Amino acid sequence: MGRRKIEMKKIQKKSSLQVAFSKRRTGLFKKASELCIMCGSELSIIVQSPAKKFYAFHSRRFDMGDVFIDDARTEYEEAVRMLEEKKKELIGTATNREFWSDQQIEGMDAQELEGYLESLESLRKNVSSRIEEMEKLSGMI
Repeated sequence: MGRRKIEMKKIQKKSSLQVAFSKRRTGLFKKASELCIMCGSELSIIVQSPAKKFYAFHSRRFDMGDVFIDDARTEYEEAVRMLEEKKKELIGTATNREFWSDQQIEGMDAQELEGYLESLESLRKNVSSRIEEMEKLSGMI
């Protein structure tokens, strides 16, 4: 059948739209890189995905006085800053949580060690019963 011309229109299916964006973004950045190398030009591209995420390509760090590029860069940097803050917040929440399995057993008294042992035995029983359930389900399929 060979290659054929694809009609240019917006893709309606969201999953197909995201896949097409990802593939074309890669191709766009590759072509931009080739242009910069072959012509010795400086280039900056900022694109926003259908999922509202920003992606950027910079051939070199440069600053154009163009207001549009400055606004887009500011918006991109703000999105990256917010993402970093969210990551720190999530990591902070995870590290502030203390699980019983993370406790150090050195320095525990006899009563604390007994409670720890009971927790471990309970966990072992739960894991064993879950494994048995999964084996039964896999045998049925």
